[in-house]
Amino acid sequence: MAKKKVAKKTPKKAAKKASCEGMEPLVVTSKVKAYVKSKGMMSSSEMIGALSCKVYCMLDKAIARTEANRRSTVKPQDL
Repeated sequence: MAKKKVAKKTPKKAAKKASCEGMEPLVVTSKVKAYVKSKGMMSSSEMIGALSCKVYCMLDKAIARTEANRRSTVKPQDL
């Protein structure tokens, strides 16, 4: 029987974590929790902070794209 060749796994790049500690939440906690509950799921206490951090990251990328296009208005296509 021939041995199967196993592809070597390349090490994953360390994910860059944005420091969102100390920044105010950008999402409405009650609305987010209500939406999650409407889908039959529960939400952890850390979920709101993580979601808000993702929103900050999305906005930072959109702002960078806007600046790269020499505009001062962030548009939907920048997201």
